[in-house]
Amino acid sequence: MSKRKHKSKQNIKQYKIRRFNREYADVIIRALKESNTPISYTKLIKICKAKSFSKRYFSMCLNQMKKDGKISKVMGGFTLPEKVEYIKCEVVKLNKTYGFVRDCKTDEEFFISGKYFLGAMPGDIVLVRPFKRSQEHIEGKIVEIKEKNFSKFTGNIVIEKGVHKIAPDVLSNYSIDFSNRHGIEYKENDKVLAKITYRGRNHSEHKCELLFNFGSSFKASSCAMSILDLNGVTPVFPNEVIREAKAVYDERLLKYEIKNRVDLRDLPIFTIDGSDTKDIDDAISVSAAKDGFELGVHIADVSHYVKPGSMLDKEAFNRGTSVYYANRVVPMLPRELSNGICSLNPQTDRLTFSCIMNIDKNGNIKSYRFEKSVIRSRVKGVYSEINKIISGTADNKIKEKYLEVSDSFPVMLELFKLLERNKTARGCPDIKTSESKLIINEKDECVGVESKSRGISEEIIENFMLAANECAAEFGKKNNLPFVYRIHENPPKDKTQRLFDGLTRLGIPFNTNGSVTAGFLQSVLNQTIGTPKEGVVNTLVLKSMAKARYSVESTGHFGLVLENYAHFTSPIRRYPDLTVHRIMSDYLENADHSEIMKRYSKFSFDSADRSTKKELDAMSVERSCEDCYKAEFLSKHIGEVFEGVIVSVLEYGFFVELTNTCEGLVRVESLPDGEYDYDGSMTLKNNLTGQSFMLGDAVKVKVTNANVSSGKVDFELSV
Repeated sequence: MSKRKHKSKQNIKQYKIRRFNREYADVIIRALKESNTPISYTKLIKICKAKSFSKRYFSMCLNQMKKDGKISKVMGGFTLPEKVEYIKCEVVKLNKTYGFVRDCKTDEEFFISGKYFLGAMPGDIVLVRPFKRSQEHIEGKIVEIKEKNFSKFTGNIVIEKGVHKIAPDVLSNYSIDFSNRHGIEYKENDKVLAKITYRGRNHSEHKCELLFNFGSSFKASSCAMSILDLNGVTPVFPNEVIREAKAVYDERLLKYEIKNRVDLRDLPIFTIDGSDTKDIDDAISVSAAKDGFELGVHIADVSHYVKPGSMLDKEAFNRGTSVYYANRVVPMLPRELSNGICSLNPQTDRLTFSCIMNIDKNGNIKSYRFEKSVIRSRVKGVYSEINKIISGTADNKIKEKYLEVSDSFPVMLELFKLLERNKTARGCPDIKTSESKLIINEKDECVGVESKSRGISEEIIENFMLAANECAAEFGKKNNLPFVYRIHENPPKDKTQRLFDGLTRLGIPFNTNGSVTAGFLQSVLNQTIGTPKEGVVNTLVLKSMAKARYSVESTGHFGLVLENYAHFTSPIRRYPDLTVHRIMSDYLENADHSEIMKRYSKFSFDSADRSTKKELDAMSVERSCEDCYKAEFLSKHIGEVFEGVIVSVLEYGFFVELTNTCEGLVRVESLPDGEYDYDGSMTLKNNLTGQSFMLGDAVKVKVTNANVSSGKVDFELSV
């Protein structure tokens, strides 16, 4: 074929494409303008069909129009870009291949596949176009990044084709090029902090700068430090905050304040905490009275030292809570206060805010009063030691240590039993949760993980603190104060339905009209005590509960079955408790209600919202750090077999919790051959063999992988 003829054919083809593009484009645009709803591909074909219709050219035209942004593909078909309703969202979570955004108006979350992320980062404000992936699931596609708010991230140093890069922990599957203008030393597998310096159209095109090296990613302590840093949790306080803390630390100033307080130093007051506790914020006194008991709960008067508007107060508000992980704590207040002047150390005068309760012989609180006081704790009690005294197994050394307060113990135990009986009578569900104790050696390595046990002295303190917290909430409610309450709402309907479905599948009878009370949950738990189903039912009940939070409205506490509840007993480590102290103190001092309302109405709202957020953040950080330490422990036990229980079932496998509280994933692909069906909540079933794996099943597993950096552990079934 000659070049002229070939060129002629090419010209004819291009002419046809342009002609059809014009014809189809005009028809498509006109149809979409006239339609109030998106038009499907099939319907557009029918609209465009003519004598010389070409499906091939139609598809080419449609694709070109999409590429040029003249039309948009949405749920239901195609529409004009100006008719697309975009949703303003915040990027809230980003994993290696997907992420989630939250609607800024409704708080609804959308799944976004990695390919639709446009390189967006957590905290970015984006425009999202929703679409239906299936009948049930709505997903989204980011079409524009409106605000870029993310900068720092953590990752590991890796070598790719001889070049050092940073592999992000969660941002994407791609390693990122980095600069090192600060001259930080690094090597392969170091855990580092970096910040984005250039944004591409996808995560693989981003560039970053190295900011800090935490050390080996094979060490849990390094990984925990990176988690803390990334989440803004730092043990370092600003200089101006430290200066204020040192200014109030002077114990010589106590004598000027004592004369303004109720002097309780003659009472046999003592504290009970863990052996390594340094921030002691609560003490107790208990004695028999004519008509029952007098219980004193004496709390560190942090509000006396942390004044509104001070740098100490602003820092405490910003932190919201202390963060505890492994064998460490990042305090809400500088150590001059948390471990010093505010800590109720033994044989030392301390300023306190006391709740004195008169409790009758049936364990009911008949009256209470709050006093600004001064105490002198007789002894730093330790849970394990007092448990031995109560059980009669204490040696002479322990008995001698508690000699000054030993007369209080029989009364304390009697009162506890009454309070516990009343809590049971109210129908409080006794849900068992597992807590971990990490054993850290001198090299800062996790060499053991145990299930933390609770003795009777832990339960005694818990019940006494509950009583004081209830009184504080009633005080706020009765006096109509702006306040911060601890509320726990009824289980959400979707969660209760999953509970009902689970109980039905397990063959456990239940009778409810659709509403769930705490008593109902306890009755469900009671049915399975001592049976193989006890663990799975406990898990189902736990998952049915709402999350407790802080609020200025007292709507009750579902789990404790109390009309009013607040947090009063831990102002050293929780800001809402400090808030409650401050409001109550001012009211008791001058009782000018209008002034109190003016001073604290907005503050209480801000404190409740901030405290809830920081509590959730702290829980997430603590859990992530703990996972790294547990993975460090299990990394020394690869190939070993452990006993455990299935605690969560998903489409891609199930999680198993070992008896020592470590958790890992058994992936579907590691299970025996067959086709597995997931029932949506509790069970994976092998259709080939009939074998099933259900929530609560006891299994033996072998540790196959433990990634310290991510805190993720893989198991395989073991026979």
